[in-house]
Amino acid sequence: MKRWLIILLIVGLGFAFYGYRMIFSSNVKTPDGKDTEIFIPTGADYLTVANKLQEGKLLSDIRAFHMVSRMMNYTHTVKPGRYVLKDGMSSRELITKLRSGDQSPVKFTFVKFRTKDQLAEHVGNKLEMDKEEFLAVLNDKDFLKKHNGLNPETAMTIFIPNTYEMWWTVKPKDFFKRMFSEYKKFWNEERNAKRQKLKLNRLEVMALASIVEEETNKNDEKAKVAGVYLNRIRNGMPLQADPTVKYAVGDFTLRRILNKHLQVDSPYNTYLYPGIPPAPICTPSIPSIEAVLEGERHSYFYFCANIDGSGYHKFSESLTEHNAYARQYHQMLNQRGIR
Repeated sequence: MKRWLIILLIVGLGFAFYGYRMIFSSNVKTPDGKDTEIFIPTGADYLTVANKLQEGKLLSDIRAFHMVSRMMNYTHTVKPGRYVLKDGMSSRELITKLRSGDQSPVKFTFVKFRTKDQLAEHVGNKLEMDKEEFLAVLNDKDFLKKHNGLNPETAMTIFIPNTYEMWWTVKPKDFFKRMFSEYKKFWNEERNAKRQKLKLNRLEVMALASIVEEETNKNDEKAKVAGVYLNRIRNGMPLQADPTVKYAVGDFTLRRILNKHLQVDSPYNTYLYPGIPPAPICTPSIPSIEAVLEGERHSYFYFCANIDGSGYHKFSESLTEHNAYARQYHQMLNQRGIR
């Protein structure tokens, strides 16, 4: 009798040791031992998660994962999100993270976009949300009106290119609210004081900054370009900004603005309509916004691309001087066959 008790004890200890190992031993193996992310979409079930882990070769023992998942009731408590797995995690540690929804934020970065469609496509590629669902938010008049009176035309004003941390599973309206919150933070007391000194509202600053953004990618020249447009505004002159014509035409690949383009009837065509366009023509970078707020004080009213290919511009006080630079530039375009 004692012999059977000893055998049973040994067997019991064996099972206990095996169970202990299944629960607490290392079961996650990541490529090169580096932290690895997995994305669990909304609506995914337990088998989807298990298959993702197995297909990614992230588990040493799939049986241990299944056993501990049942023990911890994870099979019915799957939560979506982006999860970062560390090499050497036990099944218990892994399932605790997944079951509790302990997801990690993604770093969402965007730069310049010219249309809502471009912006929505980028958001749809980087986050879980559907592009069309986000576009619907950008066109929702009632929702936008609650945010400083925005409308579908001005909705993109709040998107300031930068890197932000947020949940991969963020919903379209929550994403918009987050970006609106970042926009309000950006417009701090100091920046508001600068724009008030220029007698411009935030929408006007963003619209001007979007033109500067399109005119030059040289940050050290942006304040000078902004100064030209601010001089034109102060003197009641039309902006006559070529990038607004491209926007009005709807062809951002144009390398040469022709007379026919200048006749396109659009409130964004600053050759036909005086003043600042009704909304930004792109999402301007922070250096472009700062360039407007700190526009260089000078006596230039014109500028033309330099023919040296440097990306910089020639600035002029008089139309006569500007026309001379423009002729040189057009000759260069002709020589290159750009019609």
